[in-house]
Amino acid sequence: MLRASGCVFAEDEARLILDTAGSPAVAAAMAERRAAGFPLEHVLGWARFAGLRIAVDAGVFVPRVRSEFLVAEATVRAAAIPTEASASPDGPVVVDLCCGSGAIGAAVAAGLERVSLYASDIDPAAVRCARRNVAPYGGRVFEGDLYAPLPAALRGRVDVLIANAPYVPTDEIAFMPPEARLHEPRVALDGGSDGLDVQRRVVADAPAWLAPGGHLLIETSERQAPHTAEAFARAGLETEIAESEEWYATVVIGTRPRRS
Repeated sequence: MLRASGCVFAEDEARLILDTAGSPAVAAAMAERRAAGFPLEHVLGWARFAGLRIAVDAGVFVPRVRSEFLVAEATVRAAAIPTEASASPDGPVVVDLCCGSGAIGAAVAAGLERVSLYASDIDPAAVRCARRNVAPYGGRVFEGDLYAPLPAALRGRVDVLIANAPYVPTDEIAFMPPEARLHEPRVALDGGSDGLDVQRRVVADAPAWLAPGGHLLIETSERQAPHTAEAFARAGLETEIAESEEWYATVVIGTRPRRS
């Protein structure tokens, strides 16, 4: 069935379905959904990401493998925050904006000995999913637009601010694979006319939330990175662009200067 429907890795997917399903009847139903074009992760109810098994409910954005580069860059910077420099005695303060399933925040937390983790997303379904994924790390997830739902006490205290904000230009969504275009929320994909609308909003308010020396990391495309970096510079952040051939990923990183 899976091979006939065009699944390139039909045998591997069939094994995952059989391992996940509790009975032959459930497995058959799952295979039918997959053959009908639903994302494998939505069919399984989970995704493998950065070595973790992340719960992914139907209709929630599926974490991409390339975002593991964002996790790696964020984890390195969070681990380098001295205990005495963090505003939290529980470890570096990490905030995951546009968190979706919470995969990125959970993966960063998993790589740290201690962390004070917060996340937010505007999609109620994503928030429910993220709460399950960050719970093992004591993370808290808030529903709302970007910074709006976060506790005001975090302003000026965030050590690492991560955002995998939507960055697909509106006109390019029609060319995305059907799995994403039809089954993931548009709010998690649509970045506006040039793909940078949400990124600009994240960057503009970031200095007010970052601690001195704190870092903002945003995943973007190689083509968009110079424009994202310009927004960082306008916000007064010390900026660099990190690229990975292994993950085929690009991350723009900004640091709030320690000087006032």
